[in-house]
Amino acid sequence: MRLSAALAKLARAAGVAPIPASSGTTQRQRLDQGGNRQINAALHRVIVSRARCHPETRDYIARRRSKGKTTREAIRCLKRYLARRVWRLLQPLTPPEKSLNLLT
Repeated sequence: MRLSAALAKLARAAGVAPIPASSGTTQRQRLDQGGNRQINAALHRVIVSRARCHPETRDYIARRRSKGKTTREAIRCLKRYLARRVWRLLQPLTPPEKSLNLLT
């Protein structure tokens, strides 16, 4: 399985995968209402805490709002970003290369 496909499955399972919700000329995406609500709630708590205390997150939300996004849409983007970070942390470390040094 490709890494991006597995990441997409994690996002879908956590309920943070974007779903097209366009109408007419408005192009929008919304979050999936399904998935594991506990994972989604944990991601939401992290994002809300970061929005209160983390300057880079506040700046990101402000940039998204200046581009016409709502706060909820900015949080949706941040949840997806956080799911990618969590996915990378869950991956096993690559094994170190074997040393060809015969003295060790």
